[in-house]
Amino acid sequence: MKDTAQIKQRINEEIKATKELVLKYRELTKPIAPENAIGRISRMDAINNKSVNDAALRKAETKLKNLEVALSKVDDPDFGICLKCKNEIPLGRIMLLPHAVTCVNCAK
Repeated sequence: MKDTAQIKQRINEEIKATKELVLKYRELTKPIAPENAIGRISRMDAINNKSVNDAALRKAETKLKNLEVALSKVDDPDFGICLKCKNEIPLGRIMLLPHAVTCVNCAK
């Protein structure tokens, strides 16, 4: 069976890093105040950057939720088993993507 202590440590590291990322993106996605004296082009750039950061924030929040689910299920007997083919997910993949629920072949 897999080294659950090592996997838990890896998931906790990822959760910490992802929480920091979420905070950073939340700061970057704050509304752009209209009273800021920036030009029309600069405002358009700021709006475009905000939408890119909004998408990154949503992705980071989803990853955080998935990591928290993975952490809660790491002791389950079916943790690390691919949802599609039912084969064991290699430890290397779990360490790289602790929230992965499929093996590399099924993820394609």
